Parts: sequence; C-alpha cells; structure tokens
Amino acid sequence: MDIQAEKLRLIEWFAGLNDVKTIKEFITLKKSKEADWWDEISENERLTIKQGLAELDRGESISHEEVMKEVREKYNL
Repeated sequence: MDIQAEKLRLIEWFAGLNDVKTIKEFITLKKSKEADWWDEISENERLTIKQGLAELDRGESISHEEVMKEVREKYNL
C-alpha cells in the first residue's frame, strides 16, 4: 500500500464531503488523537493510578492466577 497515495485519495474524498455528521466524527477522531488520556482523567483517577504504581514498586501485588483463584472461590466458579 502506498500510504502517500492513500492519504491523497482521502484528502480528495474529504474535500468533497458534505455530510456534517461524518465531518464531526473526523473532528472527534482528530481531537482524540491529540489529547493525552492522562490529562482527560480526574485528579482522583490519577492519584489512584500513582498509588497502584507505587504499590507495584514496593512489591505489593498479587498474580493474575491468585486473583482468578479468589474470584473462582468467591463466586463458586
């Protein structure tokens, strides 16, 4: 696939596009590619992630297998 040719075809197609809904979808896509998800989450979510990473750094974690074992026991699976 020639990516430059594909981009030109998309530009030509987009330039002739009159569907407002589709254009808005492209605007939303563009904004989502520009935004850093870290900036989009709440301060509480950031704090929780930082706390989780600190716990991992201290070796305070359990394996996936242990989590699954606990889930199976709790829900009789």
